[in-house]
Amino acid sequence: MSDTPPAVSFDPARGLAVLATPRSRYALRIGADGSPRHLYWGAPEGFTELPAPHSPADSSFESEAAADELAPQSGARFGPAGLQVQFADGVRGAQWRFTGHTASGGELRIGLADRHYPLSATLCYRVHPGSDVIERWTELTHTGGPEDGPIGVDRLDSAAWTAPRLADPRLSHLVGGWNSEFQLRRDRLPVAETVLTSRRGITSHHAGPWLALDDGTATEEHGEVWSTALAWSGSWRITVHRDPVGRTTWTGGSGHEGLRRILRPGETLDTPVFAGLYSPAGFGAASRGWHDHIRARVLPEPDRDRPVLYNSWEATGFEVDQAAQCRLADLAAGLGAELFVLDDGWFGARTGDHAGLGDWTPRPAAFPHGLRPLADHVHGLGMAFGLWVEPEMVNRDSDLYRTHPDWVLHAPTRDATELRNQLMLDLGRPEVEAWVHNTLDGLVTDNAVDWLKWDANRPFTEAGRVGDPDPDRLWTDHTRAVYRIMDRLRADHPGLRIEACAGGGGRVDLGILARTDQAWTSDNTDPVDRIGIQHGFSQLFPAQTMAAWVTDSPNPATGRATPLRFRFHVAMAGALGLGGDLTRWSAEELTEAAELVARYQQIRPLIQRGHQHRLAGPGGVTAVHHAAHDGSEHAVLAWRPTTRFGHAGAPLPLPALDGDARYRDLDTGQEYSGAALRHHGLDLRLPAGDHASRLIRLTRVPRADGGATTPGAATAPGGCS
Repeated sequence: MSDTPPAVSFDPARGLAVLATPRSRYALRIGADGSPRHLYWGAPEGFTELPAPHSPADSSFESEAAADELAPQSGARFGPAGLQVQFADGVRGAQWRFTGHTASGGELRIGLADRHYPLSATLCYRVHPGSDVIERWTELTHTGGPEDGPIGVDRLDSAAWTAPRLADPRLSHLVGGWNSEFQLRRDRLPVAETVLTSRRGITSHHAGPWLALDDGTATEEHGEVWSTALAWSGSWRITVHRDPVGRTTWTGGSGHEGLRRILRPGETLDTPVFAGLYSPAGFGAASRGWHDHIRARVLPEPDRDRPVLYNSWEATGFEVDQAAQCRLADLAAGLGAELFVLDDGWFGARTGDHAGLGDWTPRPAAFPHGLRPLADHVHGLGMAFGLWVEPEMVNRDSDLYRTHPDWVLHAPTRDATELRNQLMLDLGRPEVEAWVHNTLDGLVTDNAVDWLKWDANRPFTEAGRVGDPDPDRLWTDHTRAVYRIMDRLRADHPGLRIEACAGGGGRVDLGILARTDQAWTSDNTDPVDRIGIQHGFSQLFPAQTMAAWVTDSPNPATGRATPLRFRFHVAMAGALGLGGDLTRWSAEELTEAAELVARYQQIRPLIQRGHQHRLAGPGGVTAVHHAAHDGSEHAVLAWRPTTRFGHAGAPLPLPALDGDARYRDLDTGQEYSGAALRHHGLDLRLPAGDHASRLIRLTRVPRADGGATTPGAATAPGGCS
């Protein structure tokens, strides 16, 4: 008989629901007013005594008890409301009565109905075996008839979360911009409402729908961390509220302020999933929990290797033709590339960014016989063939726009804003969605395309539908249309793989990753900048989803010159790609690149499917340590961008190793004690000078009795390259 509690339980007598994961408990209770109230989220051992709901302050100005699981704008609630509705008679806010629950198969559904109006809501919770992630979403339904009129929905969040009382909470989140995405910020949370949002119609370069809270003392390996991530690729908003009496809550979902949805009789609005994870062992364990969840529950094909790709963009830009692409393909194949991607410039009148978008037929001057000869050449070299597309966009100077100017997002009485000389198609219109799907389906079929790089180089502007009774639904409809098209393409073309891109990392989230294989992290391929970008990316996303290229030196974005080996070692921390002008690389560089590609292919299973540990040492050294799930093999990638005179490098501790095991360096043959590597550290033996790096491969040494030294050990310092 197991002592493990059921994953989901509900006690009708007390209105108490508990969700159990391996390392956490989550509890809520139906309040006296019918609203579900938060009780607990944290370590199992902290849940021995059920906390009673209480008011943080006994005053006529602070009368509510425990925090809401999804706060309506009614009663004495003065914080951010995750549900904001207006009924046909002008009354705002829902007042709930509890209508029942279902609990089975790891899923809990809490039923609510308004006490007077024809509105019901279902708060949904789901847990999975072996995972600490709790998935939450909301379903809102108009239960009335035509006589009741529509209901205006000004805000429908997926969920609200509540942290335990922390003396001085700290907020971790991601900020950035084009070429500087995924910059990690850890800031003291002010006593205020802090809004993280995108109003751009895409996830955005500037903020991401992930956050983490701790008490200000958590580290990579120690401390309690509460984190959440929204699975949505359009506009979004998360509001974190730290009140003056010590309570910290946050509510989030799709859409931004100023948008209203119209809910008609019989209709239901479903929100995207807003997932949460509690970690008792620091930011690193939280990230590994998210990585495992994304591999197990989000990615469509997590066990397929992400191929070493070559992309032609930085070599040719818009100056594309068949002969040059074939030459690049020959060189890429010689380096060991497994996928060749033809980027922008192959279609319509596309000789620059001013024309051609929307006309997805090969440019005759560049490809007089179409794309199939190039695809056949690439396949003949043993590589897969990939193609860049930007199907949500159109140039004014295109046959598509001249034929269907009404298909773009626009307001007739407003000037249309062009960004990168392009406009955005309204994929929320069924005829536009159908055209995009049919066009891409034809491209894939006719040209034996194995891989689509799906780009989106601008946000929404002038988004409206004049005369439509529900104009703001386009913000949701567009994103869902993108999802449907990707899902249909994958279903109709088994084996097709899709890379998400939006001018770099402008649309990376759990929603887009549910139908893509990896994401283009940033247009900035400078390895020094990429170390920070990749560090932020890894807070939520696993390495196999992080496209990372080796490009030319000096770098086209920053002008910084770096050694080829350093560029490779930084890019090898993700899904390795090549993007430089190989025709200008020396014979020595091509030989070294081929050797490093082969070395990456050796460690790819560890990088793409192992457990990642982020490390930082003195002297500006940072590293990532990827360990096999059974602890038998390890790969450490270490980088030092700059050197200070007279400062010798210190050993780098590897806390993921088993202290009772021994490890062998696969390149030098040297053996190490796991205890020594955990506590004293590994001498990285980095080369002298700036932009120094090293790959170290370790394997656990078998015991004298023929077994491994210890079942859970991590790898020893192996192979330096």
